Amino acid sequence: MSGLQQNRQSGRLVSLNAQLRLSLYLNVMAGGATIEVNGLSKRYAGSKSYALNNLNIEVAQGEIYGFLGPNGAGKTTTIRLILGLIKPSSGHVKIFGLDSEAEKIAVHKRLAYVPAEAMLWPSLTGAETLHLLGRIHGQTDQKYLKVLMDRFQFEPNKKVRSYSKGNRQKVNLIAALASRAELLIMDEPTAGLDPIMERAFRESAQEAKDRGQTIFLSSHILSEVEALCDKLAILRGGRLVESGTLAQMRHLSAVTVEAVFEGEPPKLTGIAGVKNVVVNGHQLNCQIQGDISPLLTELAKAKPTTLLSREPSLEELFLSLYGKEK
Repeated sequence: MSGLQQNRQSGRLVSLNAQLRLSLYLNVMAGGATIEVNGLSKRYAGSKSYALNNLNIEVAQGEIYGFLGPNGAGKTTTIRLILGLIKPSSGHVKIFGLDSEAEKIAVHKRLAYVPAEAMLWPSLTGAETLHLLGRIHGQTDQKYLKVLMDRFQFEPNKKVRSYSKGNRQKVNLIAALASRAELLIMDEPTAGLDPIMERAFRESAQEAKDRGQTIFLSSHILSEVEALCDKLAILRGGRLVESGTLAQMRHLSAVTVEAVFEGEPPKLTGIAGVKNVVVNGHQLNCQIQGDISPLLTELAKAKPTTLLSREPSLEELFLSLYGKEK
């Protein structure tokens, strides 16, 4: 490549990054929704039941939105509908204020997608695949691409056919993150990755958020969602079970309280919301849902030597919400 060509290429990259930064800045300042899902339903031909039934969610610009549910809950169907890859039975999706089905090309120019299964070209090397994916998408931050390859310990000169599942997933992750797209839609992005690479993904996702990018994260790894997401939705059998911030959703489940006393633990009968009381010698364990103040007042009268309270983890919350549906 000649010096003139290099300068032109460098100029295009600078212009591209400037345009992207301006677009992200304007979107953040506008404070609107990146994804709007209204009354979205899907029933596949020949099926009597809905794969997705009347879903309503909104993903704000610049947030990481977790989308949870076991296999068959409707997560992948939702993502395909959001991307405009399949037609809904009813309802609609808007991305950046655009109809995701009717204005698919305009929408896809501004997002990047990481599928759960990496379907790549086996005869290409990792570097060739990243180059091709960048050309297909239309934009790649070359400097950040190198940072990501180092962070994910990616070996670009090997053929794709020689990669493990985790290394194939790295290709999709690196390509999507290096695009600096305004919206990243990720379906089980850390499938096949070891714990060290999961940490690399979390670091990269946080960097994307810090830049004002939006991430729609479908995952069954609850610790990942708990660590990253600003808001989340829980899906079951094609229906939305609950949505909101983790703090809001924690109020739906019980707080665990553990206390140790020098003498006999107090009786807790009559205190509203207290359940699952277990006394073992001088130790008392219980759970409380609702106002914790009356319980703490009663425990304080007995002068505990230790007193611990713990909010439910996302895993406990997830299981409690599913238990209500059984």
